[in-house]
Amino acid sequence: MDILKLIEEIEDILETSSTMPFSSKVIVDADEIYSIISEIRLRLPDEIKQATWIKEERQRILAEAQKEADTLLDEVELRIEELIEQDEITKEAIRRAEEITTKAQNNAKEIRLGALEYADNILLETQENLKNIIDILNENRQELRGGN
Repeated sequence: MDILKLIEEIEDILETSSTMPFSSKVIVDADEIYSIISEIRLRLPDEIKQATWIKEERQRILAEAQKEADTLLDEVELRIEELIEQDEITKEAIRRAEEITTKAQNNAKEIRLGALEYADNILLETQENLKNIIDILNENRQELRGGN
């Protein structure tokens, strides 16, 4: 059961609990509420682990992008050396090598930027989910304390 379902369970308990006469206060089984809160506490580390995994995945993607860029640059250098050996097309080789180098650098930059944006979006979504969970927990705790 995920954290949002556990919070929904608390809400259901509050909605279906008996009310005190002439009051909006409800009577709840404290042990049941505490049990659900304990389960939420146990599950929060999973959300944190997911955020850590996303961060590591971002690093892996960036490393992969750098490796691909390095490979492309190595290929460009080899191609340049081959073309220099051929006197008749040296100028063309230089122009082409510069074009390939620029493309490789642009591709590497796009890959890096895309990976950063992807990781940032996932981290933002996780951050927002955790914020929503904390807000709901604070509201529920406030209600449990008497609605102050």
